[in-house]
Amino acid sequence: MNKRLSILLLTAPSMIVLLGVFLLPMLLMLLLSFQNDEQAFSVENYLLFAKDPYYAEIMWRTIRVSLWTVLCSLVLGFPVAMFMAQATGKMRGIVTMLILAPHLISVVIRNFGWVVVLGEKGWINEVLLALGLIKEPLRLLYNELGVVIGLTDSFIAYMVLAIATSLYAIDPSLSKAASILGASRVRTFFTVTLPLSLPGLVAGTTLVFSLSMSAFVTPALMGGTSVKVMPVIAYEQIMATLNWPLGAALAFLLLGSTILLVTLYTRLIETKRYKEVFSS
Repeated sequence: MNKRLSILLLTAPSMIVLLGVFLLPMLLMLLLSFQNDEQAFSVENYLLFAKDPYYAEIMWRTIRVSLWTVLCSLVLGFPVAMFMAQATGKMRGIVTMLILAPHLISVVIRNFGWVVVLGEKGWINEVLLALGLIKEPLRLLYNELGVVIGLTDSFIAYMVLAIATSLYAIDPSLSKAASILGASRVRTFFTVTLPLSLPGLVAGTTLVFSLSMSAFVTPALMGGTSVKVMPVIAYEQIMATLNWPLGAALAFLLLGSTILLVTLYTRLIETKRYKEVFSS
């Protein structure tokens, strides 16, 4: 049997499933987004987004929350990834298990756990009040801070594993050579470790940003009615007000914005200075 025919037959079932459950529904939603109330072709749903500052503000809030999530995941995840890269095989497996273990629990349950921890009567506020460090409970929920905490908890594992994969590939002798030449640990990190870990860093930040932009459950539960983001607004337009064309338009605007920002980011990072790092 021809090799190409064999590959085609093997991939045909998955391609059919992908076409039926993803591509065709996406195409139908795209066509729906260009309909008005009379079901005629119109771009008024997209013009409404451009004219109404309410939707522009929500889009900017979605981007802002996603960027803060990326930053928090990077700051908290990079040290863990470096520890994994320097640890023994057994310890590396234990840390990997600890990172992935929370994802065995539903995101809804994890978010409700954060509600218990961060609420006005949660243990964080109770401890701070008992120590006299604050006079009234801190507002850690139903704002952007709460959403960022929840999203960081949900997606930090992607950041850690992506960066750790790049760190595993770095030859330890490079750091030793830099030390022999008189470079301090800080300089070695910024001139050797960080540049060589850029492929994993870019992959991790891209994953976390994309997932944060499209997150629905965590902003809905930990943001409440105070923090509206694009996925929540699109859901409300489709399920609550039954305005499917506007909801579909908002969904595709979110998709387009995410793709545009991710593309600009990757092109900016993959400059001539670090071209060899990404091509190796």
